[in-house]
Amino acid sequence: MAFTEIEQARNSKALKWFMEQRRPPEHIRPQLDIGFSVVGQTVDIFEIRPDWQDKTTIRHSPVARVRYVKTHNEWRLYWMRSDLKWHLYEPDARFKTLLAALVVVDTDPYGCFFG
Repeated sequence: MAFTEIEQARNSKALKWFMEQRRPPEHIRPQLDIGFSVVGQTVDIFEIRPDWQDKTTIRHSPVARVRYVKTHNEWRLYWMRSDLKWHLYEPDARFKTLLAALVVVDTDPYGCFFG
């Protein structure tokens, strides 16, 4: 189910805030940047950097996934473990707003997202 215009505006504002917090300075962005994609009700956050062997190839490395679950009216936060699978973030993976989930990704208290 698609988001309403108000929900889309709220989500866009949250993502804009996150990008302002986490993006590196402009002169560093060719070597390291942060991006996101929104597909349906899922937001994927990833690092963007050149491949270490072939600098002409750009790699996107997953950082976090936040998915809206309409039936529970909540956002669920996931992180990628070393098995390359998404796992619910502990101690708390459920949030009422996208912004609340992004604040946890930004602060990264357990080093799950940005190490």
